[in-house]
Amino acid sequence: MSATGFDYTITRTLDAPVDKVWAAWTIADKYAAWASAEEVVLNVRPGGTWSSVMVIPGGVRVPLTGNYTEVVENKRLVMGMDVPGRDEPVLMTLDLAADGERTQITLSQTLDTAEDRDQAEQGSNFLLDGLTTYLAAA
Repeated sequence: MSATGFDYTITRTLDAPVDKVWAAWTIADKYAAWASAEEVVLNVRPGGTWSSVMVIPGGVRVPLTGNYTEVVENKRLVMGMDVPGRDEPVLMTLDLAADGERTQITLSQTLDTAEDRDQAEQGSNFLLDGLTTYLAAA
């Protein structure tokens, strides 16, 4: 636990160049293809908004919205997600590092409770599993 909450960080190496990984996160139809999302709208710029409907196993549809606070092409995305009952969005940082034809991706978040952290970390691992499968087939 940090002074501000409960943290997690996940780092993986993906078998795809950084520009393909960036495109998978920032182009709506590509994001929809791997993130189990529908109705994806991405306005990838600082202050831009995003929205999607996440379709979780079992078919439950979860509408999500948020904004981008930092965008550094092929390197970093900082995204806020709106959470009902919370004044400030929950931020997720995505860092990319090129390693030849591979990319190291790091996702990190700080949450208010250990339960929220554990759920977010599980969701992030699910996303990265989908991304890994998508990039292998692309």
